[in-house]
Amino acid sequence: MKLLFIEDFRLCVLREADHAVDVSAIVADIPRTGPGDLMSGLIARFDAYRGRLEAAAATGTPIPLAGKRIRPPLPKPGNIVCMAVNYMEDGTLPAPAPINAFHKAATAIIGPGDTMVLPDIPATIFEGEAELAVVIGKRASNVPAAQAMDHVFGYVNFIDGSARGLKPANNSFFQMKSRDSFAPIGPWLVTRDEIADPQALRVRLSNNGVVMQDFSTSDMAHAIPRCIEWVSSIHTLEPGDILATGTNHRGLNPFMDGDRIELEVEGLGVLRFGVRDDLKRVWKRETRLDRQRAGHDGPTPQAAGKYATAA
Repeated sequence: MKLLFIEDFRLCVLREADHAVDVSAIVADIPRTGPGDLMSGLIARFDAYRGRLEAAAATGTPIPLAGKRIRPPLPKPGNIVCMAVNYMEDGTLPAPAPINAFHKAATAIIGPGDTMVLPDIPATIFEGEAELAVVIGKRASNVPAAQAMDHVFGYVNFIDGSARGLKPANNSFFQMKSRDSFAPIGPWLVTRDEIADPQALRVRLSNNGVVMQDFSTSDMAHAIPRCIEWVSSIHTLEPGDILATGTNHRGLNPFMDGDRIELEVEGLGVLRFGVRDDLKRVWKRETRLDRQRAGHDGPTPQAAGKYATAA
């Protein structure tokens, strides 16, 4: 099942590639203070609602999605946990990096058709990391890897926006990762049963129609069960929480004003959003791998705009 919010956060089930059925009446009795609570509440109670949702999706009148605003399917997750350095970079690393993660603020969430806004800060570069995100289905605390997948509800496309190079160097993750609009997700939330093997999915990100990232989740250094095991040993994961599984860094590239980004994790639809930078800063259009092949270290230097001379 593919769950999505449209317009004023009406809950829908996707029935075809471009049509959905409004099922908001089915879930009207779920306690909530807003759409974020509604989705997490549905996830926690999904076994009780699934049959009715499937019946409504099969018999209801399809709504064309053309011209409709699709909202983020998880508007306000309780936790966004992002795995750090969790890919083998196409098998080029000699060994997995130690397992690690960081939190991202829930207010960073935006949805399809929204805009990632680059703030007026002296970042050396802005990037967006293409990721498969796991959505937690039931409370997970000290869950062993062998049981971890029982706690997965589904999956969603996820972008981890980053403002690199902020000072001081040992105090960078929060201010790099948790900026407003730095977590685009969507277009819908796909239940676990629709994805046969989350460790064998193609991930593709294009910037203005040019493919920049193209890799497989099979390249993960620490597989999803191990990530859930480790994170849940530190703090409890609740229904509706997001666990982003990391990215292959070789295709990372500068995000700039006017960019149109498309992310497609196999089976999860296509997430499309824009980028806005009121300062109109400019970087050379190249990936990290392009720079490595040219013998350059570090990120692409800023070519023009505010902060360029300090980059």
